[in-house]
Amino acid sequence: MLSIIVDEPHSMAVRKRPVPHPAPGEIRLRVRYAGICGSDLHIFHGKNPFAAYPRVIGHEFVGDIDAVGAGVGQHRIGERVVVDPVISCGECHACRIGRRNVCSRLQVIGVHRDGGFSEYTCVPACNAYAVPAGLPAPGAAVIEPFAVAANITHRTGVLCEDIALIYGAGPIGLNLLQVLKRVHGIRAFITDHVDERLALARQCGADADEVINTSREAIEPALAKRGAASGPTLIYDAVCHPSILEEAVRIAAPAGRIGILGLSATPSAIPQQELTRKELTLYASRLNCGMFPTVIDWISRGLIDPGRIVTHRMDFRDVAEAFELAERNPSESCKILLDFGEAA
Repeated sequence: MLSIIVDEPHSMAVRKRPVPHPAPGEIRLRVRYAGICGSDLHIFHGKNPFAAYPRVIGHEFVGDIDAVGAGVGQHRIGERVVVDPVISCGECHACRIGRRNVCSRLQVIGVHRDGGFSEYTCVPACNAYAVPAGLPAPGAAVIEPFAVAANITHRTGVLCEDIALIYGAGPIGLNLLQVLKRVHGIRAFITDHVDERLALARQCGADADEVINTSREAIEPALAKRGAASGPTLIYDAVCHPSILEEAVRIAAPAGRIGILGLSATPSAIPQQELTRKELTLYASRLNCGMFPTVIDWISRGLIDPGRIVTHRMDFRDVAEAFELAERNPSESCKILLDFGEAA
């Protein structure tokens, strides 16, 4: 089989490797599509503090089960599944209180152990979820980033009277938009400086006056002009730049909640006075915590369409070009899928 391996920072190759055999409790997947995430780019550039090298990357993928290990029913062979990349110990404090996504011995598929950028990969059977009938494989490959969006909205809660603001119309921001608009039915603004991304936001459910190009409009007057002068009650930072969190604290409505995604190591200068004066609440969110069934239910009920953010499908052998497109051309690309082809 062929796998995409990051040998060390800035060194990536498509290389032949033996087809793996599933261990007890595992299934083997013939990968169909795998999505490129910002964290994959970070591993390639040596900017992910959790990755060990060499590593087969990729944590957003869909495929068909073609073999099972001991203890897994043969009936699962042939099942099309998506994979939750979170593997936890089940014993530490975080796991015991239901927060296994921040397990003290957390293993993330594609980060701590080999992932889905490979023709075949083995994963725990309990991490593989059946794809809803009728959902095309490209859309199924985007269930994992939808689970990330579902996790942060679960953390913050969403009230029917909320007015939300999303920073960043990338894959996570756009998925958040669908969740807020289509699942919860609230007003949600979304910002970006790329018009093409904001056009995608319109396709994901944003009204014309809910998209804000921050290269042309400052955020506070833009919100005031749109009837939200008191500030958003719910803010999500899907960009993860220190200045955004500082701005979010400043513009949030009293009693507002702020959700933070990403792993920026750069500190933010947040005045405690502002947090306390408005009694704001900050929610951090990492990966997802058991949100795959929720997202699959939303898809089955027609509430969300994961395929809307997919802009490109490229042969996995062209991964270097795909990475270049993802990094250099945000106006042309949003979610790029690597195509591993149909099983022989």
